[in-house]
Amino acid sequence: METTLIDGVLESIRIGVGFLWTAAWAITMGLMITSLVQVYVSKERMARLLGNDNLSGLARATIFGAASSGCSFGAVAIAKGLFKKGAHVVNFFAFMFASTNLIVELGLMILLLLGWEFLVAELLGGLILIAVMALIVRVTLPESLFEEVREELNQRDHEHGITEDPTCGMEGRDEYSLVTDGGETVKFCSAGCLETYQQEVASSGGWRDELLTWGGWYKLGNQYRKEWSMIWKDVVAGFLISGFVIVFVPQWVWSRLFLQGDSLLVSAENAVMGVTIAVVSFVGSIGNVPFAVALWSGGISFAGVIAFVYADLITIPVLNVYRKYYGWHVMMYILGVFFVTMAFTGFLMEELFTALGIVPNLAGGETATEQTYFDLDYTFYLNLVAFALSGFLFYAYRRGLGAPGQYRDPVCGMRTDDGGPSVTRGDETYYFCSKECKRSFESDPSKFSRKDPQISDVGASRSHEHH
Repeated sequence: METTLIDGVLESIRIGVGFLWTAAWAITMGLMITSLVQVYVSKERMARLLGNDNLSGLARATIFGAASSGCSFGAVAIAKGLFKKGAHVVNFFAFMFASTNLIVELGLMILLLLGWEFLVAELLGGLILIAVMALIVRVTLPESLFEEVREELNQRDHEHGITEDPTCGMEGRDEYSLVTDGGETVKFCSAGCLETYQQEVASSGGWRDELLTWGGWYKLGNQYRKEWSMIWKDVVAGFLISGFVIVFVPQWVWSRLFLQGDSLLVSAENAVMGVTIAVVSFVGSIGNVPFAVALWSGGISFAGVIAFVYADLITIPVLNVYRKYYGWHVMMYILGVFFVTMAFTGFLMEELFTALGIVPNLAGGETATEQTYFDLDYTFYLNLVAFALSGFLFYAYRRGLGAPGQYRDPVCGMRTDDGGPSVTRGDETYYFCSKECKRSFESDPSKFSRKDPQISDVGASRSHEHH
């Protein structure tokens, strides 16, 4: 019995890590593209453009969302900032749907792990999700409730001094703030976002010109690091959980939860159950794709699996964020609208794909247990390229090549200037990117004080010459 359990655990880990290896290059390349868009596509007029209650505003919300980060919590935080500034409810919801269903890295993962049919269903379904949601909201929207919540949100944030980070839309913090030339205090969620802002202010020329300088690559590396920091836990959890679900959840569990057969009722029940499992799974972002593979391996219908993939915006942790931002009434409204939208779209996709004869045949492929994952094939070479590019971006970021500021934080290696926290030790003054790094230094100065705080690398001089 003990041997069987150990074998099961090892097989679960093999499958989970195998899925991760298969999709690693796709996630990495997708995040690089997302980072490039995030850094070089202006968002200054986004909130004003999303205030229009028409098809144009809805289209813009979809495009902006698809160009944004794929993290569920990041999408919700950015959408909150847009809502506060006047974005219409339909566009506010559409932005969240697009930023979690129409992003590059998600599409590549679905293509690799589930197949082209699921990719088509995800892209087409992502647009249908937005259309169905828009229709439901137009019929059911309690406009007075949302206007009251918008006013309360603005008033509460004003009273508590809460402002949105202008680079990512998340909540700004006092320790990461600066005063602009116009006298305005701008707050950021992290030192990385503060640096992004400083880079944007110092930038000149388009993205092609920027990427000919170390400063441009530093900005890209900084954004790429931030994208990974938001999703890596969901990604790792999703892959590992999928392996354990495939190995340890017996077939009878899926048979009890999901009806079997070809009727409309079965398809509808499977779609509803797929969304329900997503709500209680706690796995969000792109981490729910490998979990969807586990459901598909368990024999769940196409409707149930695709509805599950759609539903990362209503997991219990995300619902709790809605509650904290907007209160119980709006949270329940969002849950109701999103649940119906996701389940109906999953049902619609299965019926449409059945009519077209393109529902994938699960029996035609290898099971997750039968697959080998670490062969010398295209995945191996694409992963090598992806890891090399990642290493270069992290190197550019960690070395601070072209970053703003003439000093290097001795704790984390980040560029900084003389306006932040500092410590004088002997004849040398050390400058820090944050209070946390200053505290780390003070707890063990001898560990860090050997490092020269002055910047003297070629990247800095090239960047300053450019700017």
